[in-house]
Amino acid sequence: MELKILPYDLTVCKVASVRDIDWEKDFYFIGKTDEEVSLVCRTEDTPPHTVEREDHWRGFRIEGVLDFSLIGILAKLSGILAAHQISVFAVSTYNTDYILVKADRFVQTMNLLTNAGYMVKGMPCPDE
Repeated sequence: MELKILPYDLTVCKVASVRDIDWEKDFYFIGKTDEEVSLVCRTEDTPPHTVEREDHWRGFRIEGVLDFSLIGILAKLSGILAAHQISVFAVSTYNTDYILVKADRFVQTMNLLTNAGYMVKGMPCPDE
C-alpha cells in the first residue's frame, strides 16, 4: 500500500460556526454535529477565531481510491503506531483515508510504516 506525505503543517480546531471557514481554501476536513464544528486545515489557513485549537500535526494520505468493501486498513496502520505509543487522528473522504500524527512523532511514524512494508512518497528530509 502506498502513502503520500502531505507537504504542510496541519491544525485541528473547533470553530463557533461554519461561517468562520474560508471555503476558498483547497484543503479542509469539516465535521459538524449537534455539539461542535470541527475543522482540520493547513495551519496557515486556520480561521482567526477558534473555540479550541491544536497545531503541530503532520499527515499522509492513503493513495488511490479505497473500495468500501476493504476491511482493516486504518486498523492496521493505527495498530502499528499504537504499538509504539503514537496517537493518531484519522479522517476519511469518500475516496480514501488520511492519518495525522503530532509533528514531533512524524519522522518516527514514517520510519515505522516504511519498515512495516508501506511505500511512502515524499519522505521528509532526515533533519526534519
